Amino acid sequence: MNVLPWVVFLPLIAGAVGFAIPSGASRFRQVFSTVVASIVFVLSIVALLSSGASFQAAPLGFVQGFLVDLHMDELNRFMVMFASLIGLLVTAFSIGYMEGRPRQREYYPYVLITVGAANGALLANNWLAFIGCWGLVLVTLFLLTTIGAADASPAKVMASAGKSMLILGAGDLALILGVGLIFAQTGTLTISDASLPARGAMSVAAFILVLVGAMSKGGAMPMHSWIPDMAEAAPTSVMALLPASLDKLLGIYLLARLVLDVFEMTVALNLVLMIVGAVTIVAGVVMAMVQHDLRKLLSFHAVSQVGYMVLGIGTGTPVGIAGGLFHMLNNAIYKTSLFFSAGAVEKKTGTMDLGRLGGLGRAMPFTFATFGIAALAISGIPPFNGFMSKWMVYQGLVEAGTDRYWIFLVAAMFGSALTLASFVKIAHAVFLGERPRELSGVTEVGASMRFSPAVLATLCVVFGVAAQIPLVRFIGPAVGMQFPAFPAAITVGGLWSPTLGTGLLLLALLLGYGLYLLSRTRVPRVLPAYLGGETSGEGSSDSLSTPYARRREQPDTRVLGTEFYDSIRRLPGLSALYDKGEAGVFDIQRVGRVASPLGRWLSALHTGSLSTYVSWILWGLAVLLVVAALVM
Repeated sequence: MNVLPWVVFLPLIAGAVGFAIPSGASRFRQVFSTVVASIVFVLSIVALLSSGASFQAAPLGFVQGFLVDLHMDELNRFMVMFASLIGLLVTAFSIGYMEGRPRQREYYPYVLITVGAANGALLANNWLAFIGCWGLVLVTLFLLTTIGAADASPAKVMASAGKSMLILGAGDLALILGVGLIFAQTGTLTISDASLPARGAMSVAAFILVLVGAMSKGGAMPMHSWIPDMAEAAPTSVMALLPASLDKLLGIYLLARLVLDVFEMTVALNLVLMIVGAVTIVAGVVMAMVQHDLRKLLSFHAVSQVGYMVLGIGTGTPVGIAGGLFHMLNNAIYKTSLFFSAGAVEKKTGTMDLGRLGGLGRAMPFTFATFGIAALAISGIPPFNGFMSKWMVYQGLVEAGTDRYWIFLVAAMFGSALTLASFVKIAHAVFLGERPRELSGVTEVGASMRFSPAVLATLCVVFGVAAQIPLVRFIGPAVGMQFPAFPAAITVGGLWSPTLGTGLLLLALLLGYGLYLLSRTRVPRVLPAYLGGETSGEGSSDSLSTPYARRREQPDTRVLGTEFYDSIRRLPGLSALYDKGEAGVFDIQRVGRVASPLGRWLSALHTGSLSTYVSWILWGLAVLLVVAALVM
């Protein structure tokens, strides 16, 4: 049996059926959605094992090809499996997270439809079907955003949903125009048949337009601003499903398809990609460092991480492209896990304000552990998966030429350092330090909310310690590289051996633990910590963590993790940029304000006269003929 159409149409059909489930049957709806998502994941594994499959239906008629043209190759086969896995994990996590929330009758069908549309876009071998599935993901993103976060006002929710629709809609329009230019030059709507040298005005314009669509979906700068806004307005599970994972998979898949199959790249276009990647890395992580809302902080990291993917693909080297694709996969794993951790904290505390959190490590040890693994992974700390993919991106830059591209290498490594610094801030503000009085009764989340982050945290470890497995099975075939199988060392271009490296790291940790045990032979003297003349901190007789302090209602003198990097925000020059960034001055949709006078002028020309409209059509055709003649 050909499973390709079922990977796409089963979740779409099940999502439509899900709307018919009565509002009172919430448990049945959860079980139904989880079972469907599980079946889709299993089918995606079957499709992965039978790579090279295809499915065609509904001939186009006006041009050679089929409207429903699904094709699986080395590039999209593993992406479909991971898109289906993310859909399953988000569905399972939502059972606990969405409990007691409104509009669940819509929520679960939207999730299933999103998974089906994402799989359809990944498998589509026809530009029309691709655009349709791509656009359907935007529609479900808008609808899921309107469900709203628990602490978001209706006005905030609708403003965020509208902003995402505006920016992504503009990106989709650019994508459609770019596809039109590709069709005009190739005469085919079949993606696998399209091949163009990226030379000449029309070819370059087509590449740039489709690139804008990919950047909008992936969240690269300057098409990124919808993601931080959405983080404050949408349910955290929706952030885990779309901006953290599926949108990144779709955006980087389209970019990789352009670079590997559709266009013959030039040095200039590769340079454009590297510039976009480097700026996205640094600007995204710098904005993340000064955020006080956990969701918004993670959203800026979601923006920053896409920069590594674009930068790796922009190097044009096999190892760099492989690193960009591997980082796309790794990002979907650890970034989704981080949003799951944030959702768990939100569920138990009712807040995402870092200044109101703290000391949750003992109350929520499982969430702390999965968060810690994902945080180390995104920071590029070995032996977790993020280190390996970042290292490959660095190696791609080295092979491309450090004499020319050293600045991009510096930006990438600088971004990793700042990422680690900002996650130290999160760890201190959320899980370490003292717990506020109002959070004294916090406990760990239930099993349904622990399962999904546990799976992803395990993958962070496995894909780091045994990076050969995803590189051999998924990434290598997509870019035509051969990696040695596990546990052999990876020696391509100076890459490290994850297996050997992990062994040495474990040895170092054991030695460190031995030194720690030796140091405990001396009994330390515990003294109170002073802040502004007031005692604070563990070990103080009047610490806020003691019942004595809570009974006396002493003022909150905790050392807040949110204050770590406020000095950066106050630096001359940077403070003004931060303020403008928070005010949305750099948002891409502000370009529309410049064009609004033109829009009003065009609106005034809509008189309702048929003869006027016919004359516009004729003038438009004349202009297109002149442009086509000049290009030819």
